[in-house]
Amino acid sequence: MTAATSSLARYSELAERALAGEAPSEADALWILDGADVELLPLLHASFEPRRKAFGRKVMVHVLNNVQNGLCPEDCGYCSQNKDSAAAIKKYAMKSDAQIMAEAEAAANSGASRYCMVLSGRGPTVERTKRIGKLVREIKERWPIEVCLSAGLMGDEHAAILKEAGLDRMNHNLNTSERRYAEITNTHTYADRVATLGAAKRHGIESCSGMIVGMGEESIDIVEVAYKLRELEVPSIPVNFLIPIDGNQVQEDGSLTPERCLRALCLMRFVNPTAEIRIAGGREGHLRSMQAFGLYPANSLFVEGYLTTKGDPVEDTYAMIRDAGFEIDGNDAYHEAQSHQHGGQFRIPDGSDQLLKPEIAQA
Repeated sequence: MTAATSSLARYSELAERALAGEAPSEADALWILDGADVELLPLLHASFEPRRKAFGRKVMVHVLNNVQNGLCPEDCGYCSQNKDSAAAIKKYAMKSDAQIMAEAEAAANSGASRYCMVLSGRGPTVERTKRIGKLVREIKERWPIEVCLSAGLMGDEHAAILKEAGLDRMNHNLNTSERRYAEITNTHTYADRVATLGAAKRHGIESCSGMIVGMGEESIDIVEVAYKLRELEVPSIPVNFLIPIDGNQVQEDGSLTPERCLRALCLMRFVNPTAEIRIAGGREGHLRSMQAFGLYPANSLFVEGYLTTKGDPVEDTYAMIRDAGFEIDGNDAYHEAQSHQHGGQFRIPDGSDQLLKPEIAQA
């Protein structure tokens, strides 16, 4: 066996283990992230095998609605809504029911698979949870779109209300490993977050939990989160890449090249082969021209921005998905003819309607 054949065999073994439902060894996991001899294209190809088995070439699309902004007593250093952040954001209490419903309709009409409502704060009261449950019920009655909620720490009473309302998923990200959790947050614990996921699971609500890469963690921390999500049997995993927002306590650590981001996505796929892996915050800024490669390990992404930061327009994201040979997994309210068709159509690089250089074009 030649050296090249031996090298390719390692990627094949990773794919075969994932297809069999087995996680890579810790040594292989660290090699995926740090190996100097890792070839990116074979790694992406190997990660695509379990992704294709579970999801084909479909890409699920999610739209976030920042239902309540700022006004948060927590000190999560990566978040512009935390109590100690100096980020220049507008703070507002929970939007009106009419606003939330209108944004749910827009999400459904944009082709989103899921509408994700996010509320800042430590966690909702029972009364607030009942109001949210009413909104969930009405959204699902009106539009064929799934609903996810991220509202902080919640227990069994909250989960029971939301399950009865028909909530599809409850989000609470682990964000980083347990051993370094206190480095980014002190007002609650890693165990508090795990407990919220447990409450969702006990009441039959799918959990959604992921991490933020690029906060000064070591590779072993990324590996530990990937294995913990597997242990918790989390079916939906958003992988965020830290967005450096001025005024936040935690800033980017300089580690996030496009290749580093892609390796992290591949690792998450190998460890969690049947989970919905989502390219979440920071996709545009860190993956840059390599965004489409992220669709090989991942099968899901956000469109139209994140909680407080901008993202690519939905039309550009849909064009990227189609150009890479993937298929948008929308909802029944979405009509393909409503979106801009890019197939076979030349795109002028700066997005304008003028193709010729200004110094060349005739006046």
